Amino acid sequence: MRLGPFDTSRINVRSSNDGGGGGGMGRAGGVGCGTLVIALIGALVFGLDPMQTIGVVEGVQQQVGAPQGGGAGGGRELSEQEVCTSSEYATEACNALTSLDATWQASFARAGRPFEQPFLNLFRSGVVRTEGCGSASSAVGPFYCPADKGIYIDTGFYDQLAQMSGTGGDFARLYVIAHEYGHHIQNITGLANQVRAAQQRNPAAANQLQVAMELQADCYAGLWAGKNRDLIEPGDLEEGLKAASAIGDDTLQRNAGQAINPEGFTHGTSRQRMAALRLGLDSPNDAACDVFFERA
Repeated sequence: MRLGPFDTSRINVRSSNDGGGGGGMGRAGGVGCGTLVIALIGALVFGLDPMQTIGVVEGVQQQVGAPQGGGAGGGRELSEQEVCTSSEYATEACNALTSLDATWQASFARAGRPFEQPFLNLFRSGVVRTEGCGSASSAVGPFYCPADKGIYIDTGFYDQLAQMSGTGGDFARLYVIAHEYGHHIQNITGLANQVRAAQQRNPAAANQLQVAMELQADCYAGLWAGKNRDLIEPGDLEEGLKAASAIGDDTLQRNAGQAINPEGFTHGTSRQRMAALRLGLDSPNDAACDVFFERA
């Protein structure tokens, strides 16, 4: 996808790696309750789905009483320019964030709704301490923290995604960040709170509602790409669909040597995830992605 260059004056990006390229924030020191919870959930989920997002974070938020801030211990804080030029993956992510912010801000403006940008935190193979959801290890995979409105991505995940999907194409990686951005859209529109309340009222439907959240985030990723269709290159769609297929719940369970268990699904099957991404790509209407809650 031919994304334009990033613009650090228009995005909010940071890194949990210090100026020397060290490990993630929170690696030293004691392990708190939030850290334990998210690490345990991540370890369990990782065998099934390395893109566990809101489901993981919400479990952690219940254990964390107050936002936890802090910088990378011992190292100077990197400037946004330094973060965005620290690696090819980082530059690509910053390019994507610039486009995502501009695209979604324009959509909200047309709808007459207020918009708030998320921030993007890039780290590499370690532990990251979020400002609102406790600490997480790389095993959790990319996730969005609704409490601090941050997207957290361990860029090392991209290497694993390439192995899982059989493609190292850029659109597979862009799909990841656009999916997490979709959770931000759910958060600032109030949908995420509505779904959490519905899950509490009806625990039997909690899993079904979680799957709807994830499929809608896939659809939102497709919407962003579709709104920038002129930038899509040959092969991009195939890369995205392969990535969506590789992280479907049924495929992950099968590859882990487990029996297919629909009751354990959290993100949808490979076919559902591919269909959700394509729905967004093919639709000019943001409301098209609401269909997942009409079915839930």
